[in-house]
Amino acid sequence: MVLKFSINEMDSRGVVNLVGDLDIEATEMINDDLIPCLLEFQIIQLNFEHVPFVDSSGMGLLLNIVKRLKEQNIEVTISDVKEEVYEVFDLLQIPEIVGEETFV
Repeated sequence: MVLKFSINEMDSRGVVNLVGDLDIEATEMINDDLIPCLLEFQIIQLNFEHVPFVDSSGMGLLLNIVKRLKEQNIEVTISDVKEEVYEVFDLLQIPEIVGEETFV
């Protein structure tokens, strides 16, 4: 399933609703379309409620998003991660890399 996103704005906060697989096919869209939109916010919440699958390139993409936003002093949280996706994140130590507090 091709990844799609929508952004709900609330003051200086952006809630990004991701729908679909976070995989290699999403790379260009994330880098070209999503990340530039996020730089205008002070706080970003990435909602993973409708992300059933994340492959290795998707993991790299997620790390890149969090790193780039934090470099711009933008607070990032990741919410509503499906249990099976979180298990993969945990196995690859993603919470330790981006900070446990990032996952809510």
